[in-house]
Amino acid sequence: MHIWVDGDACPKAIKDILYRVVERLQIPLTMVANKALQTPKSPLIQMIKVAAGADVADAEIVAQMQAGDLVITADIPLAADVIAKNGHALNPRGTFYSDANVKQYLTMRNFMDDLRGSGVSTGGPAAFSNSDRMAFANELDRFLTRHLKNKQ
Repeated sequence: MHIWVDGDACPKAIKDILYRVVERLQIPLTMVANKALQTPKSPLIQMIKVAAGADVADAEIVAQMQAGDLVITADIPLAADVIAKNGHALNPRGTFYSDANVKQYLTMRNFMDDLRGSGVSTGGPAAFSNSDRMAFANELDRFLTRHLKNKQ
């Protein structure tokens, strides 16, 4: 298994959790972003800088990931592509995307885009909170525990 991170919008607190986890469990992690990100020096952690542009980092992740890999992203279309390739997608706020829910999230996202396109102010997501960080850490821990147990 490999962990991929859609790094452009991933909160620092989530990156810090991931850096600690990959070192502890010896799981490779790749940050993908359209700007260079500082990462700890580790043979397990790499950074891929892609060209600027909409969905360039997403396309790189989908092209390189394999079935069973975990992708950390808040980008719902990317999550849908990951699910379609039999990967796992976890939102930095602690929500796992799945076959059962990703279509619903896409529908809601598209609906909100349509509202914004027609001039309706929909606001944005709530500020990233400590409870979001904890929800992410808990879901990541549950996932990795299951995944590593199944590998034995």
